[in-house]
Amino acid sequence: MFDALGCIPWSERARRELRAAGETSRRRNPDARDQLTPQELQIVQLAAEGLTNREIGQRLYLSHRTVSSHLYRIFPKLGVVSRAELHAVVSALR
Repeated sequence: MFDALGCIPWSERARRELRAAGETSRRRNPDARDQLTPQELQIVQLAAEGLTNREIGQRLYLSHRTVSSHLYRIFPKLGVVSRAELHAVVSALR
């Protein structure tokens, strides 16, 4: 759980304590879903469906410029460079 929340010092401490008690814990690498906020995840899903920024904005009650700004920050997080690549990312999340 601490790994998913990005609390690395706490996750290491919990892992050490589990080892001391004779238990094991696997390290969890964050996936794309962990890197995105809930709103960013909604935007990615809608963009992957082929909606324009204006259409996404209308559905989420946001400005199309705000949607564009979100996508600008989302692309590097997901390692994509175009909207066309978002469909593969969303498919992997499901």
